[in-house]
Amino acid sequence: MKLDPLESAAFAVYQNKGAYALLLGSGTSRSAGIPTGWDIVLDLIRRLAEIKGEEAEPDPETWYREVSGEPAAYNVLVEALARTQDERSSLLRAFIEPSPEDREDNRKAPQLAHRAISRLVAAGFVRIIVTTNFDPLIEHALEEAGVVPDVLSTPDQIRGARPFHQAKCVVLKVNGDYTDLRIRNTEAELAAYEDEINLYLDRVFDEFGLIVCGWSADYDVALRDALLRAPSRRYTTYWTARGGHLRESARRLVEHRRAEVITIDDADRFFAQLADKVESLESLSVAHPVSVAAAVAMTKRSLERRSLIQTHDLVTNEVEDVRRTLMGADFPVTISQGETFGQVWQTQLSAYNAVIERLLNILATIAYFDEGEMSNLISGVIERLVPRDRDRRTRF
Repeated sequence: MKLDPLESAAFAVYQNKGAYALLLGSGTSRSAGIPTGWDIVLDLIRRLAEIKGEEAEPDPETWYREVSGEPAAYNVLVEALARTQDERSSLLRAFIEPSPEDREDNRKAPQLAHRAISRLVAAGFVRIIVTTNFDPLIEHALEEAGVVPDVLSTPDQIRGARPFHQAKCVVLKVNGDYTDLRIRNTEAELAAYEDEINLYLDRVFDEFGLIVCGWSADYDVALRDALLRAPSRRYTTYWTARGGHLRESARRLVEHRRAEVITIDDADRFFAQLADKVESLESLSVAHPVSVAAAVAMTKRSLERRSLIQTHDLVTNEVEDVRRTLMGADFPVTISQGETFGQVWQTQLSAYNAVIERLLNILATIAYFDEGEMSNLISGVIERLVPRDRDRRTRF
C-alpha cells in the first residue's frame, strides 16, 4: 500500500521536525480576498480599457491581446500603469490593505491556510517560509499564534539576520513587502536577486525539504533559477496543484526536483489537512517519559509486594487501553489483506511503537523480575492483542 502524496508529506514533516520549508505564492491568500497576480492582471486590463474609453468585458484577456498584439502579463501591465516604485507601491496597497467593509466581512485577514501554517510553526514542525507575496497575512497569523517571526525582505535585513537554528520562524519575502518601496514587480526586477537573497535561498533549498503551494512559477525568474541550481535533494519536494493542473513553468521545476505532486482543492483545505495529519501523528508519538517511568515504578511495587491481583489489574487495564486505541476508528493506519507494506511500513511501525511503549515497558519489567508466576499473564497479553480471525481486515 502506497501513501497518497498528502499523507506522505504529513509523515515527512512529522518525522523530520523543523526540516521542511514552505514556498508560498499568491494562491495561498486567495480566500482572504487578496488577489492573485492573474486577478490583478484582469483588474488592470479593465482599468486600461477604461482609460482608453473602451469596454474590456466579457473577456479582458482577449481584449488586451487584440489591442496590444501580445498576451497579458502582470509585470508588463504594472509597469505600464505605474512607472515608478512609489507608484507601484501605492497601486498594490489598494489590493492588500483592508477597507472597513473588508474588516467587517473578514476579508484581507488571515484565513484557514495561514492559521494552519501558524500551528505547524508554533509546534516546531516548520521554521522557514519563503513567499512571493507582498501581503502581511502569514505574519499576522503567526503573531496570533504567539510566534514573532523574523521577517526578511531586503538584503540589509538578511545581512543582520540570525542563523536558522536560532530563529523560531523566518519569513523570507523574496519580492519585498508592499510597505517597502523596493518591491519587485516588473520583468527586470523579477529576473535577478541581490547576492544576499540568492545565498540565503541557496541554503534553504539545499538544507531543507520543500512544500510549494499557490505559486505558478511563471513570473519569478530569479526564484526559478534558485530552485534549479540547488545541488541537493536531501528531502522530498512536495508541489501542490490546484485541481491537478500545473502550468508549464511549474511542470519543469517539478521534473527537475523530482517533486511529488499533490492535487488540492485550495490552499485552505490543503494546509488544514496537513496540519491535522501532522498533529494526529504527534498525538500518537512516544509517551512522555514520566508516564512510562511511573508505570514501571507501579509494576515494581506490585511485584515487590507479590500482589498478583494488583499486577494483573495493572497489565489488563493497560492492554485494554492499547486495544481500544489500535482497534478504534481514529487510529489511522489500516491496510487491506493482499496489499503490500511498501511505503506505509515506516508510518505504521512508528505509530504502533508509540501506542504500545508503556505496555512494553511494563511487560519487560515483569519479565525481568518475575520468577515464572506471571508467564500466563504475558502470554495472555499477546493473545488479547493478536486477532484470531485471519480473514478480516488486519492491522500490523
